Amino acid sequence: MSKVVRVKYENGVLKPLESLELKEGEEVQVRIERNLRSRLKDIIGILGRSDEKELEKYLEETWLS
Repeated sequence: MSKVVRVKYENGVLKPLESLELKEGEEVQVRIERNLRSRLKDIIGILGRSDEKELEKYLEETWLS
């Protein structure tokens, strides 16, 4: 089974924001990806005087490709 789940990182622990439907002790693989808003903060200023909406558009395009 493959599923994308949003989580929040608090006090060194990833906490799912929805049910995972896992058995106790089951091991899974986790891939960490920042959400678009976090990625946007990382690149503001790189493209000159682009506004936030324009940068969000670029991020969505690269996120989906």
